[in-house]
Amino acid sequence: MAVLNIVKEEDNEEFLRKKSREVSEITPRIRTLLDDMVETMRAANGCGLAAVQVGVLRRIVVIETEEGLFEFINPVITRKSGVQEGAEGCLSLPGKWGMTKRPQCVTVEALDRNGNKSGFQNQF
Repeated sequence: MAVLNIVKEEDNEEFLRKKSREVSEITPRIRTLLDDMVETMRAANGCGLAAVQVGVLRRIVVIETEEGLFEFINPVITRKSGVQEGAEGCLSLPGKWGMTKRPQCVTVEALDRNGNKSGFQNQF
């Protein structure tokens, strides 16, 4: 595993706003990317990281909560409810925080690292 460079917004705002491509096949390279993203997120004291934030335009995200580590490939939010507002930061915007409105509860469908379709529902 390796700690990857996190793309910073001040130098790469246009890149960070690009649309990521769907993952068509889960290869050993994709699994290595997942491992590296987790290591990078933890090294940066983050709780979530998208592949675009490490320079890869693929629909992959890792999230760590009190419930554990979640790896999502091609995630799709299928349901959301409620509203919460709170201070939020981003690893690509170091030192910046802002008030953000997000759903209280989301349901996500995605593939796991083995290509199995999984559903996830949680309140944050």
